[in-house]
Amino acid sequence: MQIIVQLLLLLLGFVLLIKGADKFVEGSSKIADKFHIPQLVIGLTIVAFGTSAPEAAVSITAALNKNADIAISNVVGSNIFNILIIIGITSIILPLTIQKSTLRFELPYVIITTLVLLLLGLDGTLSFVDGVILWVMFIIFFIYLIKLSKSGQAQADEVAEASEKDKMPILLLLTVLGMAAIIIGSNITVDSATKLAEIFGMSPRFIGLTIVAFGTSLPELITSITAAKRGKDDIAVGNIVGSNLFNILFVLATTSLITPVPFAKSFIIDTIVAIAAAVILLVCVFRDRKVGKKGGIIMIICYVAYFGYLVFLK
Repeated sequence: MQIIVQLLLLLLGFVLLIKGADKFVEGSSKIADKFHIPQLVIGLTIVAFGTSAPEAAVSITAALNKNADIAISNVVGSNIFNILIIIGITSIILPLTIQKSTLRFELPYVIITTLVLLLLGLDGTLSFVDGVILWVMFIIFFIYLIKLSKSGQAQADEVAEASEKDKMPILLLLTVLGMAAIIIGSNITVDSATKLAEIFGMSPRFIGLTIVAFGTSLPELITSITAAKRGKDDIAVGNIVGSNLFNILFVLATTSLITPVPFAKSFIIDTIVAIAAAVILLVCVFRDRKVGKKGGIIMIICYVAYFGYLVFLK
């Protein structure tokens, strides 16, 4: 009975995280639009934050609760899942094309960023200084995005525009409720995931790398499938790559600025797998900027092998 209760609570946590992020983005985007803030800026900040809000909330909550295994595994697991499963499955259904900018800068930057994370974590802790280093890399990425978007080579995420029907008090309430749902959802998710790990005799690391990573990656999954269906397959891949950068350079960076985050030796392998996943994607698209069915199958096989490794060591 306790297992069912915790599973239902975990599901509730995911729903609150995803719906909360959605409403927060909608409300805050429309408020920004009413103040005539450029759509480009809104798309690169508020909307981009929205898809990574679940990872951010869960990691920060887990770190503050002294549960570093979930704080780290949530981000690293999401990044692995994003590439090997989301891109893998989507590319099996239809070939995915990536933009030149993603191939030349963003994807190599993911590899470099994940490698930096690995190097920073080798001493066993992500410290305040480590957070500053990651944030500097985030600022570099953000400046790059602004320049790229202004040059017309890339588009920011779609932004909800305010209409006359949207009243400021309602938008403020929507934004506050959205943020409240994110905070409450993150607490429920971390608590239920920790208890499930105890019940099943599994490590919080295993739960974070699999179940929690899947749940917090749902916004990226929905965004990518929707973009691919609309024929915007280049945006589908770009969103995943951007999300992976955001997860490390904003989520883990901000978490380590708030509190030191222990980086267990077991995460070295997981981080190497995250680097390998990005390298596999780079190899698949290097020739003609496309991920086809063959590449998708390879990614799925790699994830199955990685999952098997996690189960064996759980």
